[in-house]
Amino acid sequence: MSSETNQVAVEEAPSQLSAETPVTPVTPEALSSDWKENLSDEIKADKSLENIKDIEGLAKSYVHAQKLVGADKIPVPNKYATEKDWESVYEKLGRPKTAAEYKYELPENQEINQQALDNFSEQAHKLGLLPGQANGMVKFYNDMMSQGLQEADGKATEARENGTKQLKQEWGQAFEQNINKASTLAKSVMDADFLNTNLADGTKLGDHPTIIKAFANLASKMGEDNITQSSGPAYLTPGQIDKQIGELTQVGSAYWDKNHPNHTASVEEVLSLREKKNIV
Repeated sequence: MSSETNQVAVEEAPSQLSAETPVTPVTPEALSSDWKENLSDEIKADKSLENIKDIEGLAKSYVHAQKLVGADKIPVPNKYATEKDWESVYEKLGRPKTAAEYKYELPENQEINQQALDNFSEQAHKLGLLPGQANGMVKFYNDMMSQGLQEADGKATEARENGTKQLKQEWGQAFEQNINKASTLAKSVMDADFLNTNLADGTKLGDHPTIIKAFANLASKMGEDNITQSSGPAYLTPGQIDKQIGELTQVGSAYWDKNHPNHTASVEEVLSLREKKNIV
């Protein structure tokens, strides 16, 4: 074959190759949909690639993995892990070596139940709580208890004020007198701890109006002179005043009979009783 023939073959080759194998341009869409095509079936089916949609996603995943190389990693124990396995995890996370090493930020001048605090530390250590977590739980408990005490004090104060208002309305001028009689009798026959028993509304048993009225009534039946030594005047409750007025003004009494020798005295006494009642 002559040199001219070889030259023609060489010159025609590119045109034949171009005609038989056309080049398809690569688009971003093709890269996104077909990037797994050249992978083996084993790699292609790996679940770690399920959420990677394109080459860029694969690159990001790789870069992230490289950043984790050399970093401290703590494996999460599975359901078959032993207590020793978990102890190792707690230590790596930063749990104190002993329960006594927990430190708490407590309010100043707060009365501390050291035994309860020590018991909590033991349980916190057993559960693997970090120092910040344990301190946060103690703070939450303190705040909750403080708020509860404030609310209880507020309710107790309101209950005492309502009870006092009720007794003043019922007893009128006899309020102080009856309170003193009830208090003296209660303290003489009842234990102080019993009278200081907390009720559901936050008040003390000895401050409840029903209890005070019971002791006041009992003191009256026993005789005031036997219960308390008082140099002040004896006061009547509005109910006692009404009762006396009713007795003085009953039908056929001197109050209604102008000719009765006690008529004037009866009328004056009724007027006096009514004035006492209106003073309340």
